[in-house]
Amino acid sequence: MAERRFGVGYALAPKKQQSFIQDSLVSLAKSHGVDLVRIDEDRPLADQGPFDCVLHKLYGVDWRQQLEDFRAVNPNAVIIDSPEAIERLHNRISMLQVVSELKIEDRSETFGIPKQIVIYDKETLLDRPAWEGLKFPIIAKPLVADGSAKSHKMALVFNHDSLNSLKPPIVLQEFVNHGGVIFKVYVVGEYVKCVKRKSLPDVSEEEKVGSLEGLLSFSQVSNLATNERTDDKYYKKMHLDETEMPPQSLLIEIAKGLRRAMKLHLFNFDVIRDARFGNRYLIIDINYFPGYAKMPGYEKIMTDFFCDIMHKKERDAEKVLEENDDNGVDGLGCEKGVRKLVSNSCGSDGEDGVLPVSPIGREEEKPIQV
Repeated sequence: MAERRFGVGYALAPKKQQSFIQDSLVSLAKSHGVDLVRIDEDRPLADQGPFDCVLHKLYGVDWRQQLEDFRAVNPNAVIIDSPEAIERLHNRISMLQVVSELKIEDRSETFGIPKQIVIYDKETLLDRPAWEGLKFPIIAKPLVADGSAKSHKMALVFNHDSLNSLKPPIVLQEFVNHGGVIFKVYVVGEYVKCVKRKSLPDVSEEEKVGSLEGLLSFSQVSNLATNERTDDKYYKKMHLDETEMPPQSLLIEIAKGLRRAMKLHLFNFDVIRDARFGNRYLIIDINYFPGYAKMPGYEKIMTDFFCDIMHKKERDAEKVLEENDDNGVDGLGCEKGVRKLVSNSCGSDGEDGVLPVSPIGREEEKPIQV
């Protein structure tokens, strides 16, 4: 009996495509019944496929319209993820607001976000009373977080005089000492993986008061661009390898809450441990569709994710059929119990599974949401 395969069309910027769509991923996915197919950006998306799932990281009005057109003629296809949900992460204020909405109880650890405010104009930036709740040093970040080079231009600011060189709209965020280590938590559906990376070194009280450099630029919050303490000797002193990871159970609960609140499946969030309180964790950034290829064994993680999507899609299709049966209706006039099952290699540990094939006609399909 023919194998039921699952087509995933991907639309990614060239740099993202190069890092993510590696031969090892394509091969493993194919062996599990998942075919990864590049979407041609020079052709209308609605004319391509058929795709069971569209995986994308493109932006703009035209791309949004193409997704809408595709959805109109393929209502049963899964789109990972919706542009509306992704858009929330393009604003550094709205991206972290969701953290305060999470409810996780009965834990000894606490979590939250650093104090921060958004500045829209130069006048407010230079008006001390407007943001006196923040104490130096502070991190200045562009309000827009769209992955562009401009959105990564951040600075560590030590005094008020240095604010004049900043260009609003920006977010001013309290800098919290965290031992020079940042925890990057990758989320792929229900899978959660935490890794630790070098981050900004702690700032002593003496440095806060007597820093000669009023403003220190760096390309990303986890990597300094210029500082005498970025060498390996400093970080060896910080004992990066010995740094204790946050409790995995806490990270899983936070990831689950974020996934549900944001309605996203592919993202990561950056966490630091507040040096003032050993069990206090602060989320400082959330990114959509990060560099998963940096994770060891990312091929299996992503393949399992595609398989999970496929299983849910098939289950939902079967549920529709069962509901029709309960109402005495069958879209193809088939008798109850006559539906065929075909084998599919999409399953845990590489074992063959049995998945139902939906015989629903296109005009009777219902949208699948994951």
